[in-house]
Amino acid sequence: MKTLNNNDTTSFHLQLLSTIMDLNAYPLIHLIIEHNITYKEFEEMMHLLQKLEDQFNIQREEGFLDFTSLLVEFAGMLTEKLDPNNTIYALKKEGYYPSLMAEFTLIIEREEKRMRRG
Repeated sequence: MKTLNNNDTTSFHLQLLSTIMDLNAYPLIHLIIEHNITYKEFEEMMHLLQKLEDQFNIQREEGFLDFTSLLVEFAGMLTEKLDPNNTIYALKKEGYYPSLMAEFTLIIEREEKRMRRG
């Protein structure tokens, strides 16, 4: 019988966990596992989100109405392993940065509606 190295063992354990866990309830975790996001990449994303949340709050207090530039910054700084829209919907569903994700979702949906009218 083949012995497993640490990477194989970790991968096997994750596969087992994913079968007993409802990954639909945890879409961000699902994305992280599915796209092999490293701890460092996850930390960088969370740091970026905190920075954008701070900017969002400042801009909102200053009366800004358009936060598209924050969404563009997020999409540009996000690891290329992740799709920005899917990541935003996953973050929103899991309750991360609710005000910022709600705003990003509005921008995305407004843009999708505009593109359909075309």
